[in-house]
Amino acid sequence: MACDSCESNRRQFPAEISIHFRGLEKVDKPHVWVFPELSVCLRCGETRFVMPERELHTLSEAEGISTISMR
Repeated sequence: MACDSCESNRRQFPAEISIHFRGLEKVDKPHVWVFPELSVCLRCGETRFVMPERELHTLSEAEGISTISMR
């Protein structure tokens, strides 16, 4: 797959990402762990991944956003 930024080839890598919530009022919320496949351009560094639906729902609920309106 070609990079959208520099048109170089991308490589896939497994990843482990911990998402934190902003603000002191959310400091007690646990991190949301995601284990996506990253698509990384080794030339320019642009990186993409798709948020799994379960974790997306968790983030949306914590932010007070309905996932129904997001799709």
